[in-house]
Amino acid sequence: MIRVKNLTKSYRERLAVDDISFAVGKGEIVGFLGPNGAGKTTTMRMLTGYLMPSCGEVWIGEYNMAAESLAGRRLVGYLPETAPLYTDMTIRGYLTYAARLRGLDRKRTKARIDEVVVTCGLADYVDVILGKLSRGYRQRVGLAQAIVHEPEVLILDEPTAGIDPIQVAQTKALITELGKDRTILLSTHILPDVSAICERVIIINKGRILAEDRIDNLSDTMKAGKRLRLTVDGPAEAVSEALSQIDLVLSVTFEKPHHYIDYSFDQEPQAAITRVMVEHGWTLLAMEPAGVGLEDIFLKLADDAGSIH
Repeated sequence: MIRVKNLTKSYRERLAVDDISFAVGKGEIVGFLGPNGAGKTTTMRMLTGYLMPSCGEVWIGEYNMAAESLAGRRLVGYLPETAPLYTDMTIRGYLTYAARLRGLDRKRTKARIDEVVVTCGLADYVDVILGKLSRGYRQRVGLAQAIVHEPEVLILDEPTAGIDPIQVAQTKALITELGKDRTILLSTHILPDVSAICERVIIINKGRILAEDRIDNLSDTMKAGKRLRLTVDGPAEAVSEALSQIDLVLSVTFEKPHHYIDYSFDQEPQAAITRVMVEHGWTLLAMEPAGVGLEDIFLKLADDAGSIH
């Protein structure tokens, strides 16, 4: 449903998006992951037809967004990072306005508003002025306008930014439900959002794609070895120092309350770790395998690319 080929966007001397290519298939939920300033929003604006690229091509469905932008935009629902709301309108009035802009007739507009306010959890607030809503509910209204015309593709830019944990969980559940019959590209710099919602991830930094794959495949590819998570009854700094002296251990990281031990695939440091605990009189409460998380993957990719120091 989404195809991007050699997409580039520059602002005078600044290169915001640097020759990227990717595709998102029908029915996929794909995370577009990167830090602030990575080029995510610029890319999404080009996908929606809001910005024209400096070079490269975008297709939404069968439509080239340079040659058939209007037809392509009919297939797209877009939620920018800041929802495009008129704060003096009611939810009903705003969604009516959005639906008519999208070409729905009066009868279909009314039916769709009745449907989307239920889908987005807005039924009890449909006649409330937008300016009186919390940020979380404004995000829901923004999502409602993005789906009111029943698009095949949803492009969501930081949909959980700035909302409280309960609203984050509700928004994730809603996006997952919407993804059952739509193609979704979800931009975020919040790593747990990607792990919870997305099937596949595209990692971007400084306008360039660093990796693109399923999260579990990236985990298998990127980890340099194995990892153990230890829970130790002992002074954290001294425990870290003692563990780092073990020849089989590559690195030791303490993230309260756990120590993380990285080691090579062909090594087994468990016995040596146990000996160190006994020698120092510390109690080893737990020792278990720990997977490599998405944050580890992103940091390693960015570091390998020379973009963080």
